[in-house]
Amino acid sequence: MSQYGIVVMGAGHNGLTAAAYMAKAGKRVLVLEAKDHYGGGVSTRELLRPGFWHDEHSNVHIMIQGNPMLREDELGLLGKFGLEYIYPDLVHVSIWDDGTVIRSYKDLDRTCSELAQVTSEKDAEAYRKFVGMSQTALPMLMSGLYSPPFPLGAFVAMMDQSDEGRFLLDLMQRSALDVVSAYFDSDLLRIHIVRMVTENLQMPDELGTGMGAFVMPGIIHTFGCSMPKGGSGQLSHALVRAIEHFGGEVRVSSPVKRVLVSGGKAVGVELEDGETITARDGVIGQIHPHKLRQFVSETPEPVLARAERVTQSTFSINLTHMALKERLRLKVGNDCNAMMTELMDFYTVRDMCLEYDKLRRGEVSSRLIAGGDNTVFDPTRAPEGSGVFYGVNFAPYHLAHGGAASWDAVKEGHADRALAQYRKFFVNLDDDNIIARKVCSPLDHERGSPNSMVEGDAHGCAPFFYQSMGHRPTPDLGSFRVPEVEGLYLAGPFMHPGGGVFGAGRATAIQMMDDMGIDFDKVCGGPV
Repeated sequence: MSQYGIVVMGAGHNGLTAAAYMAKAGKRVLVLEAKDHYGGGVSTRELLRPGFWHDEHSNVHIMIQGNPMLREDELGLLGKFGLEYIYPDLVHVSIWDDGTVIRSYKDLDRTCSELAQVTSEKDAEAYRKFVGMSQTALPMLMSGLYSPPFPLGAFVAMMDQSDEGRFLLDLMQRSALDVVSAYFDSDLLRIHIVRMVTENLQMPDELGTGMGAFVMPGIIHTFGCSMPKGGSGQLSHALVRAIEHFGGEVRVSSPVKRVLVSGGKAVGVELEDGETITARDGVIGQIHPHKLRQFVSETPEPVLARAERVTQSTFSINLTHMALKERLRLKVGNDCNAMMTELMDFYTVRDMCLEYDKLRRGEVSSRLIAGGDNTVFDPTRAPEGSGVFYGVNFAPYHLAHGGAASWDAVKEGHADRALAQYRKFFVNLDDDNIIARKVCSPLDHERGSPNSMVEGDAHGCAPFFYQSMGHRPTPDLGSFRVPEVEGLYLAGPFMHPGGGVFGAGRATAIQMMDDMGIDFDKVCGGPV
């Protein structure tokens, strides 16, 4: 039997983040990962050919840019452990098949200047004011993203005390489409913003998603948008280096069978091979609420019942990885390559929404695509002159015909149809340029990360208002603690603030240190 201070179940980036902070606080930390590699949804691997480095899930890091973990380099990831981000001037671009382009640069003036030419002077000025409002609200909003959340009721009551708060509360309960329609006349500009928001697996017209449309423009014009040099997984590599530097360990190929509970306290874990590992100070579990019963059956039944009612996102992704002989070239010119690239052949909001409606009905729309060649910004990802293609095609987990189980039979066909759509935008995406291809369906995502990507939801669970703040994923679990199981904490994309690359394990560590009487600020201010 091995003994540690803290055992972390799962080596996704949230678990690694929490582990790194706890290790810096002086705790003896062990991270256990079921797979033969760490990183979870933030991993970069040679999936197809040697020398071609593909991001398995996350590709672009947006929301983590405001995290003090990076802004103040609290763990030394940037200054000591080799993490380097690439920040292009062109952050986000929408390209239509007729050659129309809307570019969002980090520089707001340049963005508005081009926007006036594509849409109108009126919409360009409206966009400038909209971004200004978003940037004004960002300090307050961002400060709550990387720390334990307010209880939802207390948050609503606080927001209801001022005009500014009521304005933001109103946005939070509307849809992204409601928000952009209220501020802009141009359907192209509305689509440009909303498509960026739907990358968070949100429908354009789902109530409770409006804050994304408000916040995202402010974020990209304040912090920019980036990917780590060498691939998304370099964030996970830097976190592991930090953990080991602070005296912790990360062990792969070590699947956990259950959390050990004694006297109402989490005291360790049992591995599937029968090994038991004790944790004196607590356990951090990257355990999806739907899986809580499987790993911690001692949890009170009402808590489990509410956890199992957590809502998953409405759709997932049929993801295509391709190794390319030569770097891709856009028909509109490679000066239009952005960190986030949306590719469209619909020109009205109505037409766009009809495509998203298919996802609700269990159908795949080959028109809902995004992505491109990662070597445009990072040539280190492939042999010289070659390309690495990352292609997103939104798709439902539950297919109308055959359900989720039918994905194995149909994923290649859907990828073929998405490829035909991509070819409308790229000069050289022909069969001769494709060395190899790998398609990962929503079902594949779930198989690869069964304890976090339930129903292929890479963002953990749906980002609706009723699953936000201290109610994410449920009111019982929103404090990162499991009721009546002392010392068991949760981390993962299904916890506050939500899915995507946030570095959200920082909030789990804050809560854990607070409960243990450790001064988080003192830990972060200490030497790396």
